[in-house]
Amino acid sequence: MSAIGNIANILKIPELRKRVGFTLALLAVYRVGVFVTTPGVNRAAMHDIMKQGGNSGGFLGLFNMFSGGALEQLSIFALGIMPYISASIILQLLTVVVPALERLQKEGQQGQKKINQYTRYGTILLSMVQGFFIAQWLEHQVGSNGVGVVVNPGLGFKLLTMISLTTGTAFIMWLGEQITERGIGNGISLIIFAGIVAGFPSAVFRLFEKSGAAGDLTAFDLFTILAIVIAVIAAVIFFERGQRKIPVQYAKRVVGRKMFGGQSTHLPLKINVAGVIPPIFASSILLFPGQLAGFVQVGWMQKIADALQPGDWRYNVLYVALIVFFCYFYTAVTFNPVDVADNMRSTAASSPASARARRPPNTSTAC
Repeated sequence: MSAIGNIANILKIPELRKRVGFTLALLAVYRVGVFVTTPGVNRAAMHDIMKQGGNSGGFLGLFNMFSGGALEQLSIFALGIMPYISASIILQLLTVVVPALERLQKEGQQGQKKINQYTRYGTILLSMVQGFFIAQWLEHQVGSNGVGVVVNPGLGFKLLTMISLTTGTAFIMWLGEQITERGIGNGISLIIFAGIVAGFPSAVFRLFEKSGAAGDLTAFDLFTILAIVIAVIAAVIFFERGQRKIPVQYAKRVVGRKMFGGQSTHLPLKINVAGVIPPIFASSILLFPGQLAGFVQVGWMQKIADALQPGDWRYNVLYVALIVFFCYFYTAVTFNPVDVADNMRSTAASSPASARARRPPNTSTAC
């Protein structure tokens, strides 16, 4: 009942209602933009290519899923938000190795603004490079009916595709930042979520169609799948909201004739500090070899791309290993115990638990 009550309160609180409405409006703009085709391409031919040779379940299908179906539509949003995620990964890694970026990160909000600006520049650069390779790859694609994807190949098409896809990615990045600042937050994650969920109705329809026509799935199988989905969602929510509250006591201060401080609060330590970032980072890295192999068409690179197809055991092993790595890495970057201790010390705060841990044991004996 508490969850239903919280949802009902959205309509009662003006500020929250405004933020939710703003978020839904921008997500709707994003979904409309998915169907705006890049100039100079044949969308029907690309749709045909996506359906042949198992592309829907391989690298192209995975890339299409993360872009919310934009690749299949050859939309201006075909690159999706992946260049921004890749730029974020690069900047996060560089903050560990480059002292100047590490100092920027410790400057608080002002330093974070500069890092965000560098991330935007990196996003534009990566989008232009990926846009060029996508244009080159599209020029060699032909549908099953012999119709090519590109109407007029050449340098003009490459430049136009680079500008269109880069502009589309920059616009998605802007939408995500607006949702984060003026919406309900986590704009980039919400855009990825909206793209994946957009394919959910058609997937459910195909599932029921398969169970009805071919008879491969029984009613019991469908019920089991539904139960597993609900259980996984419940487990994710349970661990996402799990946290340990460490008590924090602020010392009393006397300023003039008034006394300040002395409050008791807590420092929340989430079980999953990194959130959904590690799977996104891992997927982005594993998408890169297949994307590069499709653009460059080199033999040894194609073998690596084939080994990293979704569903392959090597892909699964690397995927799990990268998730574990980024969990540790992102937690270490976002939650630094030394910085937390310095901030607590500067505000005259202390934890009773840490004070008990520092207290020497009582070794006195009765006489």
